[in-house]
Amino acid sequence: MFYICLIWLGQFITLLLFIGIKMIYDSLTEVEETRTINPLNNKVLLFLSLATSIDALAVGVTFAFLDVSILFSIISIGIITFILSTLGIIIGKISGERLKKKAELFGGIVLALIGIKILLEHLNVY
Repeated sequence: MFYICLIWLGQFITLLLFIGIKMIYDSLTEVEETRTINPLNNKVLLFLSLATSIDALAVGVTFAFLDVSILFSIISIGIITFILSTLGIIIGKISGERLKKKAELFGGIVLALIGIKILLEHLNVY
């Protein structure tokens, strides 16, 4: 079981590093991306709903093991998610085009650093 978790952890770290480095590369190159994703496409909706369902399943299983008030947790998670999502949309709309490349560079650096941090923690470097 330990080795299975280790393999999953390695894949997670590799994915974080890959996405982070790709974001850094994309932010530093001048190639404009012309491909757009339609969020109302059935295939996109299927994958988004699947990802959301997996996340909800993980939270539900976690709540089953913890001694917490599920009603309070659901209400607080819903309110906080609504507020932060609304703030994200507003901030993204205001700063979108001005900070696009810098935000992508910053996001890539953060993802790569998170991957490196997790790797170093599990190698007992610090």
